[in-house]
Amino acid sequence: MIKQPQQQKNSISALKAALHYDFKDLELLRVALTHASALTPSETVAGSYQRLEFLGDRVLGLAIASMLHRHFSRADEGELARRFNHMVKRETCAEVAQELGIGDAMRIGLAEAQTGGRKKTALLADICEAVIAAIYLDGGYEAAEAFIQRLWEPRMLSLSGPLRDAKTTLQEWAQSKSLPTPHYEVTSRDGPDHEPNFTVSVIVQGLKPGEGKGGSKRIAEQSAAEAVLRREGVWKE
Repeated sequence: MIKQPQQQKNSISALKAALHYDFKDLELLRVALTHASALTPSETVAGSYQRLEFLGDRVLGLAIASMLHRHFSRADEGELARRFNHMVKRETCAEVAQELGIGDAMRIGLAEAQTGGRKKTALLADICEAVIAAIYLDGGYEAAEAFIQRLWEPRMLSLSGPLRDAKTTLQEWAQSKSLPTPHYEVTSRDGPDHEPNFTVSVIVQGLKPGEGKGGSKRIAEQSAAEAVLRREGVWKE
């Protein structure tokens, strides 16, 4: 369903409350929520979220790095990097965006909305970072840091399980066994174009193939690699 003006207004009001931040310049938030598909012919790409997303990515990175340095005083550089990558990755940012209701408040064109734009992980993540930049420009770094800390710190402190991604771990494990690099194959793809579902098989020489599913090939590959790691006892529950 395409949002009508009043629905859009209500969604933005709900988002403003969820942000726990009072904008002095609401135009910054409006731009952060605007996809290029919603621009009029007289507007330039500068009126969309893209430039703000570039800035917000850097602000998020600094805030996350600072929190990691503060909370994990005994972690070496490698562990900090792995924790950092988990916190700033697309899926984590999209999860925060969903929690805030950013998808409902986006300003997107008809075609983008009809193809599921409000639920796209990449777009949710990018606009989430644009919102961070909007807060930074409106209220300074301390305001942006407080916003990030409120939403990312609980995720950071509750993170458990393996810190390395499954594909990297499986490749390193195979190498330690003098086995060839694991090979991934897409065995099926179904669902509509805007919400596909991939099934991937990973082949490791001498082992039964592992299978994984996901909304992208990358996610399905990670799932397949994890299935092998858990089956072989490399990763424990």
